[in-house]
Amino acid sequence: MKKLLAIIICLLFSSVAFSQDNNGFFKRLRNHFVVHDTVYIYAQPQNGNDTLNNANADEEEEEEEEEEEEFSEEIPVPVDTIDTDDRYRKVVLFDNSTWVFYNIDKPEIPDELNDDHWETDIIHTYRDIALKDLPEEVEIRLVDSLHGYCIPHPGPITSQFKFRWRRAHKGIDIGLDTGDAIYAAFDGVVRVALPSRMTGGYGNVLVIRHVNGLETYYGHLSKYIVKSGDVVKAGELIGYGGSTGRSTGPHLHFETRYMGQSFDPERIFDFYNGKLRDEVFVLKKHYFNINSHYGQTDQQSLNASRKAPIDKSKAKSKAVYYKVRKGDTLSKIAKKHGTTIAKICKLNGIRQNKTLQIGQRLRVK
Repeated sequence: MKKLLAIIICLLFSSVAFSQDNNGFFKRLRNHFVVHDTVYIYAQPQNGNDTLNNANADEEEEEEEEEEEEFSEEIPVPVDTIDTDDRYRKVVLFDNSTWVFYNIDKPEIPDELNDDHWETDIIHTYRDIALKDLPEEVEIRLVDSLHGYCIPHPGPITSQFKFRWRRAHKGIDIGLDTGDAIYAAFDGVVRVALPSRMTGGYGNVLVIRHVNGLETYYGHLSKYIVKSGDVVKAGELIGYGGSTGRSTGPHLHFETRYMGQSFDPERIFDFYNGKLRDEVFVLKKHYFNINSHYGQTDQQSLNASRKAPIDKSKAKSKAVYYKVRKGDTLSKIAKKHGTTIAKICKLNGIRQNKTLQIGQRLRVK
């Protein structure tokens, strides 16, 4: 009797970055083992006793079923992995002392991606390119059939792209807890991976250059797990949220930039629904102004960009006065208003040993 045995065991390439959770990885890997039904082709009897042929056929079927069961028991189960020099290739060990290479989808990165303004120890590397030299608008294909996207962290936006606290806030803040996972927004290469002591306000920071022409910044991380030069895939774990650098609490400071110029990340990401607004983004020069943000019409954005940002650091602050009460001292008053005795004395032209009078009016700021 002729028989055709068709058994195909496939390790499918994962569409997301390789998980560091081995249990989850093994579960996915086991699910990718597919054993197709065995197909038997019997020759039709030409002469002789049909009963005998049927009996022989039944006996052969039983033997083949036993063989199939025996084979199914031999499907290897993954038990461990070993890293290789290539982050996108793992060695998978099975319980039958065999192993295979498991290739994770590696993004296709153009060789010229790191040819221009590639600095690994400087966060802002396009300082020599002036805003006036950029085109009025540029069409950017954010994703395609080969390159996807991912929201860096699914949290609420706690601060937007705007002028705040006497300076331009050139990104958005996403609320999180220290240790929460942070993911790469698009496929690309890590340009900067620097600790807090080297970055100032950004804290532990990552800068990734993407194949779509953008760079994304990830600030205040408690820890990053990639290094400069690493190829990363959209959705790949790159670090953990924190509150390093100039920060008042745990959050992710996230920026999107083109040729060094920042624009509102909400123009390309719908953070509330966790998706991309469109596959193609038309970036206009007036979007780079700190007064231009998502939600405005183009005319509103253009009008806003024509307004010079208010430099609150140079604006005269409104004077704050305090009326001295019973039991007050310069020390108590300074502490209460977040200032120092020396500053209060300077504002009021008095000495630190001056006796205060109840009802006396002092300028504290």
